[in-house]
This record gives sequence, structure tokens and C-alpha cells, in this order.
Amino acid sequence: MSEPTQLSDDDRIDWLRLIRTDNVGPRTFRDLISHFGSARAALAALPGLAQRGGSPRSLRICPREQAEAELTAARSAGVEYVAVDEPAYPMRLRMIDDAPPLLAVRGKHDVLARPLIAIVGSRNASAAGVKFSGQIARDLAAAGFVVVSGLARGIDAAAHRASATTGTVAVLAGGHARIYPPEHVDLLEELLVNGAAVSEMPFAREPRAHDFPRRNRIISGLSVGVVVVEAARRSGSLITARLAGEQGREVFAVPGSPLDPRSDGTNGLLKQGATPVTEAADVIAAIEPILGREIRVAPVCESAPNTPAVSSSESGEGERSRIIALLGPTPVSIDDLVRLTGDSAATVRTILLELEIAGRLERHGAGLVSLA
Repeated sequence: MSEPTQLSDDDRIDWLRLIRTDNVGPRTFRDLISHFGSARAALAALPGLAQRGGSPRSLRICPREQAEAELTAARSAGVEYVAVDEPAYPMRLRMIDDAPPLLAVRGKHDVLARPLIAIVGSRNASAAGVKFSGQIARDLAAAGFVVVSGLARGIDAAAHRASATTGTVAVLAGGHARIYPPEHVDLLEELLVNGAAVSEMPFAREPRAHDFPRRNRIISGLSVGVVVVEAARRSGSLITARLAGEQGREVFAVPGSPLDPRSDGTNGLLKQGATPVTEAADVIAAIEPILGREIRVAPVCESAPNTPAVSSSESGEGERSRIIALLGPTPVSIDDLVRLTGDSAATVRTILLELEIAGRLERHGAGLVSLA
């Protein structure tokens, strides 16, 4: 792409039409602009290109009316489409091979210009993983970083909540009008006060399975480095780590118990050469030479986030399943289980007692418990 410039609204609509046209992805978009000089010229050339390429049917080109309607709906919701050629486009994301030509941004655009660190991990996170994710997110935020994640359940949500007051960026798998998971709509509104949400998808698109790996390349592309807290052997977080390596980003992994399947992926990353992380200082030490400056960590309050990291809408068997999902071989405190589930202390202690009687729970000192 050319040097950063400001698009007119007519140009922006042309860009939106081109990227919403069938068979045009980010790399093809870039090649078309490079070859024809503008999105409008590329749009005019597309039917001939498809015909000469042997297409059995007419190529579906996004109508101008559709692009205008999307732009109007997005702007009415506070979403702006920033082109890769514009100064407001995130600098590191612009550098990747398949950077989104248009990035739909809602919230505080200025956070995208600050140093960003991604924190990702398991949706079915352990209590220890959720706690560590929040801790390292707060510490990195205190050092001046903006935390990037995917708004998913588990590790992502914990990282967003812990850094919501200082600035965090949620990368959406679908459009801004189709937040996933739906129970994180309130979390998104909370983080937009000081942070931002971004997407490359059409404004009203419902996310599909293949959209999540595409989303992951944006998470890593925005960031100086990616911290993987928990990841099973096959997980989206490992895709993010692989993409980060391909993009020349730093890859960090939090060591976990060999007995916990949620740590198989992170322990595997460490064997492959990822930088081990047990505290924010490990990340900062690796990032300082890249940024070319010393990073000072401000003191942070260790107060817990107001919103529980796990939905408390279930009851009965749901409460039991929720607590078991948070437990693993790594000891966690009963107080953390109460906070993370949103259940009463009496409920949590009753379920722990049931698990202990069943031989499934091990108690440690200082109010710590783990699965047997």
C-alpha cells in the first residue's frame, strides 16, 4: 500500500465494495489496488478478470447501495471504517501480509497507537489461569501497555476485565452488531469506555467457525507480543501463537501442570522456544529492546474485578459443573472460586465437600484446593 493518506467517503465506499466482493480477500485487494491504481478502477475491471479466468458464472460484486447501507448503519452505532492507507490505522497491523484493508473501529481510537500486548488462552479456563490472566493484564497495563484479546470466555474475558480501566482492545470474530458470545455485550460496553473494539467483518455478520482463525491473525498483528496463558493441544490460542511467530511477534507461554490438559499447548510452545512467563517482568524484559526504551511499572491495586469471569445464570448442576471446570491440578483458593463463579460461599463450600466425599478433591493449606 502507499504512504498513509486520508480517504474521501466516496473512496471509502469503493474500498468497502471491493473487499465485500466475492473472491476478494486482503491479499487480492492489495494486488488489485496495486495493479489498477484505485478501488473504483479495480471494480470496473473485475467482470473481465473473472471471465478471462474461466469463471462459470458472473462474479457477485458488492452493490454501492449495500456498501452505503453498511457504512451508515455502522456510523450510527459509533463505528468508523479506517483504511490501511490512513494515519489512524494501527501501525503494526499494517505491516502484516494480510492486513484488513478496512478496520471497523468502535471506542477510543487512540489506544490503537499505544504498545499492545495480546493475552489469549482457554475458554474453559481453570481458576488459576483466570487469576493469572487478570494479574498479568493489570501489571502490563500498569507498565503502559494496552491489552488485546478476543472477547472469548475464560482467559480472554479475564484479561479484558482486568485492564478495562486503563485500556483494552477486543478483536471481534463477527461484525459489531453481532457480539459473540452474547453474554459479553456488557463486558464490551464496559471496555469501550477506555478501550476499543475492532473487526474486519461486515457490520451485521454473525461469526462462523472459520472467522475465528481470521480474527486471531488480527490479535497477533496488532501486538508486539502474544502471551498464551492456557491452551489445550488443539486450540485457537495455538493458532494465534503460530500466526504471531509468522508475523515476527514475540511469543510467550505460561508454564502449567503436565497433569492439566489445558496446559498441553502452552507447555508445547515452551518446548518449541516460546519465552516462559511467570510474571509481567518477563514480558517487559523481552519487549523493551523492541520498543527501544525502558518500561517502568506503576503500582497497581490488586482489587478483584467487579464482574465475575464466569456466568452465574445457571443453578444446581450448573453450579457444580462450573466449579469443576475451574478446578485443576494447580491449587486455587476457595475465595477465588467464590469470586469467579459468582456463587455464594456456602454453595461453593457445599459442592467442594461433595467432591471431597467423592474422592475427587484434594485440600491444601491456606484454604487451597485442587482436583485429586
